[in-house]
Amino acid sequence: MIRTGISSLALVLALATTPAFAAPAPTPAAATAAPTTAEADAFVARAEKELADFSTPAQQAAWINATYITDDTDAIAAKFGAEGTEMQVRLALEAAKYAAVPGLSFDTKRKIDLLRNGLTLPAPTTPGAAAELSTIVTKLGSDYGKGKGTLDGKPINGSDIEAAMGEVRDPAKSKEMWVSWHDAVGAPMRKDFAREVVIANQGAKGLGYADVGALWRSGYDMTPAQFEATTDTLWKQVEPLYKALHTYVRWKLNAKYGDAVQPKTGAIRADLLGNMWAQEWGNIYDVVAPAGAGDVGYDVGELLKAKRYDPIKMFKTGEGFYSSLGFKPLPDTFWARSQIVKPADREVVCHASAWDVDSLNDVRIKMCTKVNGDDFVTIHHEMGHNYYQRAYNAQPFLYRNGANDGFHEAIGDFVALSITPDYLVKIGLLDPAKVPSPDKDIGLLLKQAMDKVAFLPFGLLIDKWRWGVFSGATPEGQYEKSWNDLRLKYQGIVPPVTRDETRFDPGAKYHVAASVPYARYFLARLYQFQFYQAACKQSGWTGPLHRCSFYGNKEVGAKLDAMLAMGQSKPWPEALQAFTGSRELSGQAMVEYFAPLKAWLDKQNQGKPSGW
Repeated sequence: MIRTGISSLALVLALATTPAFAAPAPTPAAATAAPTTAEADAFVARAEKELADFSTPAQQAAWINATYITDDTDAIAAKFGAEGTEMQVRLALEAAKYAAVPGLSFDTKRKIDLLRNGLTLPAPTTPGAAAELSTIVTKLGSDYGKGKGTLDGKPINGSDIEAAMGEVRDPAKSKEMWVSWHDAVGAPMRKDFAREVVIANQGAKGLGYADVGALWRSGYDMTPAQFEATTDTLWKQVEPLYKALHTYVRWKLNAKYGDAVQPKTGAIRADLLGNMWAQEWGNIYDVVAPAGAGDVGYDVGELLKAKRYDPIKMFKTGEGFYSSLGFKPLPDTFWARSQIVKPADREVVCHASAWDVDSLNDVRIKMCTKVNGDDFVTIHHEMGHNYYQRAYNAQPFLYRNGANDGFHEAIGDFVALSITPDYLVKIGLLDPAKVPSPDKDIGLLLKQAMDKVAFLPFGLLIDKWRWGVFSGATPEGQYEKSWNDLRLKYQGIVPPVTRDETRFDPGAKYHVAASVPYARYFLARLYQFQFYQAACKQSGWTGPLHRCSFYGNKEVGAKLDAMLAMGQSKPWPEALQAFTGSRELSGQAMVEYFAPLKAWLDKQNQGKPSGW
């Protein structure tokens, strides 16, 4: 499952999805006078205060809407969304006036750039655009939260259908769930989404960007074109690993279901991979586990149940990992205000997310936690967001964010990589006598790869699809075709039934419905292995990298905290260097981590066609 972390600044910018009023016309004198550095400094100070003052009530409104979905909370969230957009677009337009002023300090220049490109869905200054866009954004998010598919003809909500997709091994039932979810949740969003694109593109152009996609790609301390080229380069580094995994999994699915369900060649049927979006495949590890080495000796979900863990104890264990690194415990308000389990009496957005409500210490997590291995990992991930948010809370408001959005997602993920047998023994979940022996390493790596490696092309294509939509390369009449073309090109998967342009399968993915940029997750999958490799080296680990746990190492924790505390105050290569010693994002750490598995997969795949 992909999770979302929300900082106060990030939410203010995310709420900025509806239009601003036009700035007052300057007087003739103001129109001819060049802005000064002092005026730029004063503008940044005023903008930061205005954003900070707006942030907490906006966060509170968004939290209530996500945890208590009603028509009224939708309306309140939409109102804050409109006000946030109005404010942020106004500030972005004003920031543009100062962007070229000579002699600006580093901080003023950086904050001006953050104000210009920090919005997710900007709106134009035309009357009524803000309210319309905010209403659409709120409606799409709520529609997703209330969405249901069917299993055996009976309605099933989003949280439960995700779990069922990982457990069901009947192709007819997996097809039913896949089709019902995509038809009921995605298809009705199509018209609203198309209108959202039109309005947001107008707003982006008003800020000087070609389209919303170019705006999104501007947030990485490089040009939009450089960022797109970088993602392509990174994909090429890891593509051979993915293709080897795809070939192996297709062969195993064919052996289980036969040619009529999953052919020996070509693409994989999307609903057979244990996940509604075929983004992570770990739920079908039992189908693909290698003979002899496949049984790694334990299942985290079963260990949790055997030790009578409940959701609260799972959360306390996650907190314990960070405490072992030297981080302060979470505040009492975290435990009082988080949504840890799904309420029985109301509609909520179950998609896991971490929140920073007051930009200081009111951090929370929103989940519908189940006692299983996936949610145990998710808790470690989400808490990574919260600890990051607390680490940078002394920064000026505009710097209270990750070095880039990929960093924010990677922190919890790299900590979760440390959920190894060694860690499970140390916290009393796994009996030392049951630690898997070295001959189980291929099984351990394959289990990891079914999530970490399988996700990579999906993490890339979500925004590639949206970049095409925003640029006009993918017109409204080809939304569905383009989506399925990219799924085939990058993932090598196909839907279980034919899809036409009455459908809108992208909308059945939370991050599309909620307008959350997705390239961050692709980056995070690579950053996390760089962070993990660096942490293991710092801890003096000498065994196989995939068995490393830096649990309890306060030196690693201190160095990590130093990076986190930087927030967005410096370009991301400086933050990366502070912890890893390198300024270059690379897929090589992931490739090295899975090198033993890649060699094994290549042997298993000999004589079998690769690709699709």
